[in-house]
Amino acid sequence: MSKYLLRLLSFSLLIGVLPAVLVGILSYSIASGDIVDKVKEGNMHLLAQTQLSVEQMLKSVEKSATQFANSSIVEASMDESYTVTDFEQIRKLSVELYNLQSSDVVITEAYLINLQHKWALDLNGLKSLDSLNHASEFLDYAKVTRSIQWYTGSVIAGGDDMAVPKETISLVHKIPILPQTDKPQGLVVIRIAASDIWEALSSSNPSDRYYILDHTGTKIVGAAAGESGGYDEINAAVAKRLESEPEERLGLFSMQTGGEEEAVIYRSSGYNGWTYVSVVSIGELTKESRKIAKLTMIVCASVLLMVLAVALFGSRRMYRPIQRLQDIARGLGRNVQMHPSTPRNDELEFIKVSLQSLAFSRDQVEQQLLGHLGHLKEFFVLKLFTDQISENDFFYRSALNGLPTGWAYLGVFALQIDNLQDTRYEEEDRELLLYAVNNIAEEVLPPSSRFTPIILNQTQVTIVVADKTDPAEVKRVLYEAAERIKRNSWEYLHLQVSIGISKPYRMLTDTVKAYGESLSALKTRISLGPDIIVHYEDVENNHGVDHYEHSHLKVLEERLVYSLREMQPNNVSEIFRQYLDALLPKDGYLHEHQLLLMQLVSRLLYILQDQGISLKKVLQDEGAVKRLMYLQTRDEIVHWFESVLFAPMIQVLSEKSETTYIKIADRIVRMIQENYDQEISLESYAQELNYHPVYLSRVFKREIGMTFSDYLSEYRMRMAKVMLETTDKKISEIGEQLQYKNISAFIRTFRKLYDMTPGQYREKIMKGSTE
Repeated sequence: MSKYLLRLLSFSLLIGVLPAVLVGILSYSIASGDIVDKVKEGNMHLLAQTQLSVEQMLKSVEKSATQFANSSIVEASMDESYTVTDFEQIRKLSVELYNLQSSDVVITEAYLINLQHKWALDLNGLKSLDSLNHASEFLDYAKVTRSIQWYTGSVIAGGDDMAVPKETISLVHKIPILPQTDKPQGLVVIRIAASDIWEALSSSNPSDRYYILDHTGTKIVGAAAGESGGYDEINAAVAKRLESEPEERLGLFSMQTGGEEEAVIYRSSGYNGWTYVSVVSIGELTKESRKIAKLTMIVCASVLLMVLAVALFGSRRMYRPIQRLQDIARGLGRNVQMHPSTPRNDELEFIKVSLQSLAFSRDQVEQQLLGHLGHLKEFFVLKLFTDQISENDFFYRSALNGLPTGWAYLGVFALQIDNLQDTRYEEEDRELLLYAVNNIAEEVLPPSSRFTPIILNQTQVTIVVADKTDPAEVKRVLYEAAERIKRNSWEYLHLQVSIGISKPYRMLTDTVKAYGESLSALKTRISLGPDIIVHYEDVENNHGVDHYEHSHLKVLEERLVYSLREMQPNNVSEIFRQYLDALLPKDGYLHEHQLLLMQLVSRLLYILQDQGISLKKVLQDEGAVKRLMYLQTRDEIVHWFESVLFAPMIQVLSEKSETTYIKIADRIVRMIQENYDQEISLESYAQELNYHPVYLSRVFKREIGMTFSDYLSEYRMRMAKVMLETTDKKISEIGEQLQYKNISAFIRTFRKLYDMTPGQYREKIMKGSTE
């Protein structure tokens, strides 16, 4: 049989057979389980009904005994010492004693005993207590403190020595009824034969595997009561469960007895502590389920036969189209060389290999040539950018490789991908994305207007051909080509790119120089921002025109340090953006902004060192600072500072500032820095913060390292230096603004800190800026 036909037939059989088998197994399991559960549930209800019937009998006898014991004639008899001559009184008591008989159960024996006067009355007449065979037993009953008690055991009815002992159930009722007494006046003792109770229950429960245990675990009611009958293991298991779970008065469990599995159902009575037990054989319960199993097997077998017939017929019908295709493939195989390992018995695989071989034999040579040609073109262009090919060699090879040969001007595009932080891409995807952009450049630019695009040093590079002679037109053609690449990169990849364009050139040997110009133009995006197209001609004369306004950067740096110390993330981000606004547009030296950023990083990390915090808590990655030197755009710089530096620093400083002393000291410092140009005193701050001035002074000295007045004076002098550097205010005006009423005191304090007067410091600053 062919392989596909066999698979089709197997699948059809699996679909048909598996549900039938599962349904059969499931139906049998559910049916047999339901039968067992229903029988167990029925036995549980029957056991509850039996318990109710027995307790109803016992309560009826108990009620009659209580009425008898509380009757006036019985209460009066307790004070009398009767003899056989007291015929009238004995007759009345005997009548009352006979009346204890009920229709539900037959009383075997009944006694009225006077413990004080030592006489006993039973169903046969008055006797002396000492003459009774059970006198010692009755005296033991009297010693029990409970007023009403049920007892079980074997007794010889009527006191006949030849009589056989019988299992009886005895009710002992004390006279009078007093709680917890062991010295009653008399007793009422009623005995019932256990066999009589069993006969009364047999009509409603014919099971011979039903019995009752007393509170000691002895079998008292049931078939062969008093005999073990192989039930010792069951009784022990029931007792163990009742002992381990005293609050659970009913239960059901299974166990092995005599090689047979039994289901044991039990109920414990809270009335007299008896336990009602029913034992059911699991084998008997599953007899009916076996019939169901046979019927289920017959039905499943019928279904399987039907499924087999339908699957065989249907599979052959469905296989016919595949067989026809295989015949066609065999015809093709005669004209196409097939691999020796091609399977002949697997129809689909044989058809697939036949078609692939046919297609491959037609396109193989063409595809291989095209692939090699592409690699040759890329290799040729790469040699151009490494200055390894001459002008004459180019014209010879370009004719072979199909590259452009006639042009007015050439231009080099250097394309780099902008930020990936806010995109769906990761940093490790950058190289793959460059190849995707390279393919886009190859697609959007016609082959006649460009050389083969390549990837060189993490940059996508393209040599573009312009057939215009006017410089303005050449510039426009190059810009439009760059715009198409940029636009398609966004449209298909949602990727922002920046492109640097070299100056137009004619000689192919100038390609290396043009490549350097395009890279230089691309570097300006650090100040101009991402997503731009820049001509080298527009930026080549703009370097070094402006100088940094170092005083303004210094003020922003101070504000940035203060905001970081105060853990104000929003202010930190805003001030840092202002810092970049002042820094990046004035890039006089190629890498000067990177050096200044490194200087800023060093100043910010000093904040941590100043507070004794390890730098590893912030710069966990050892290469983090190194990556700063390779950031290409403003957004990358902002993202690096905010994620690598600002956020971890604020978190660490926040943890550091949790102690009370630091909070108080930082609060005072912040108040000084915010109000340094106003009247300030430690007493006013102590009143505002609800602390004693002496305590604030001690905390401030401990955390800051200097007294309140020294810090205030030093900070005011620091701000005086900033004003001297950045403003044209007079020295007297600066002193008054800093709350110095006496200008001499201001000059003296400034000289004490900086070894020069304010005027000398301003003169030094002016000379430095002039030089």
